This record gives sequence, C-alpha cells and structure tokens, in this order.
Amino acid sequence: MHKITPIAHIYTDFHSKFGVPRQHGIGELMGKIVFEKPFRDINMLRGLEKFSHIWLLWIFSENINAGYSATVRPPRLGGNKRRGVFATRAPFRPNSIGMSAVKIEEIIFECEESPIIIVSGVDMVNKTPIIDIKPYIKTDIINSATFPNIIHKLNVEIEESLLCKVPADKQSALIKILEEDPRPSYHKDGRQYGFYFAGMEIIFTVDCDTLRVIDVINI
Repeated sequence: MHKITPIAHIYTDFHSKFGVPRQHGIGELMGKIVFEKPFRDINMLRGLEKFSHIWLLWIFSENINAGYSATVRPPRLGGNKRRGVFATRAPFRPNSIGMSAVKIEEIIFECEESPIIIVSGVDMVNKTPIIDIKPYIKTDIINSATFPNIIHKLNVEIEESLLCKVPADKQSALIKILEEDPRPSYHKDGRQYGFYFAGMEIIFTVDCDTLRVIDVINI
C-alpha cells in the first residue's frame, strides 16, 4: 500500500479542534502553508499564481487514532439525528482525510522557508498536515448540485468591552465562528464553554438561539 507523506503543515489561529469552523469559507480566517523541506521547490508551484483558489487535502491529525462509526450525529443537525458517515463531513472517518477549498492571498518566494502560501477561509487546527494541493478549476463548480439546507445560525451577544479585547482584524471572524455554534454535538443550554482562538480564550454560554460571550481572556 502506498504511504502518504505530508507535504506541508498549515499554521492557523486554532490550537485545538474546539471552535474550528465545521466548514471552510470564513474569509477572514487566515492560514500559512509551510512546506516540508523535500517539497520546498518553487518549481512545484509554477503556474499556481494563475489560480485564485486551491483544494487542500489534509489529515484530521487530532482524530487519527479515534476510530469511526458507520453513523454519526452532525452538530448542525442538533446532535440528535444520525447520518451515514459518508453523508457528512464528520472528522471520525475510516481514513482521516479532510478537504477544504481556500483562497490564495499570497505566494511568498523569498524567505527562509519559501515557498509559503498564505490562504484565507481555513477550517483547520494549527499545524494540520497537508497531504496534497490541487488548483480549484471551473469544472469544480456544479451548478445543478443539490444538498440539504441545514445551516442554523445563533444570535451572538458580546459587550463592547469584551469585543475590544479581540484584535480588530479577528473580530469579524470570531463573530462568524460563534454564529455557527461551536459547541460539540452533545450540549446543553446554560452550560459554560470555552475555546482558544488567536491567543485568546473565548468563554460563552448559549440559551436557546442566543450565544452570549461572558469573557475574553488573553493567554
């Protein structure tokens, strides 16, 4: 069997899986792709500057030994409805491989670790192993595709004094993360939760459809 070797790692603002968006696409969330030494060859990126987006194939490195189940409880369905693992984006899979479409913001060729790719719209934990990069092309868009509408957003309440603790360039992304309800599948209203984001711990509670941030702690 062919052995898969990480070609790079991506550096993000998420130091644990709690709080990571369940889907890619929040544009303000940035990532830096740093290649492993055998793949630090600018020729491998020749022509990539002509594309706006790329597909990243990556490893759910925090779940790699966690096993899998034939069915899972997607958080976006409230955590109480089961779906087949292949009908979801759940991280607990027979092969722990994730896939994300991200936007290329910059390709850096002149630095110690070059080439480096700066991307936006990430949904990965810090230092996630990348196993392949492919350009996003026109035929990847399927206009006739169908899918269930399961998006449910929370109302986010955060006092100005707490929001001011968050760097200005991180505030919009944080609000969007909270709107998507970062709690695990099994959750109860009224419980206090916390997750790490961009060097801060975000503490919050949820009551029905309202999420209230109760503290922002710099760490």
